[in-house]
Amino acid sequence: MSKPQGSNQGNTLAAQRRKARHYGMQALYQWYMAEAPLNVIEAEFRTDYDFSHVDSEYFQALLHEIPAKVDELEAVFTPLLDRKLEELDPIERTLLRMGTWELGGRIDVPYKVAINEAVSLAKKFGATDSHKYINGVLDKLARKLRQVEWAADHPGGAA
Repeated sequence: MSKPQGSNQGNTLAAQRRKARHYGMQALYQWYMAEAPLNVIEAEFRTDYDFSHVDSEYFQALLHEIPAKVDELEAVFTPLLDRKLEELDPIERTLLRMGTWELGGRIDVPYKVAINEAVSLAKKFGATDSHKYINGVLDKLARKLRQVEWAADHPGGAA
């Protein structure tokens, strides 16, 4: 049985975006911790890593749009935290910024994908149970920012 046309393209884009998020998380972490200029970080990543299988536009959007809106993004997710923003681990903070950016501004990314990708990165780079925390905060956020999409997946569930 043959695959529907375009299915490989969708899988390829998903893999390219996954790599863009992976590198984007590392680059944003570097920006947050070292306060290096974004153009320097971007140049380093493009020089040091093979970007042939990366959604470069998505990486660039992550790297430049999130720092430009960092206060706005943090204001969106901070009310959902069980601790002060400053007490978040730098990886958690970076991933919550990324997830909030995707949920709020990238309607082309299904909310489940945005959450799952952030959770996956938390499992790889975060503290032992940080993925559970990321999942909980972003799920609450999805209920607010993607009400229609979330409700369609949870018939009869309260948003």
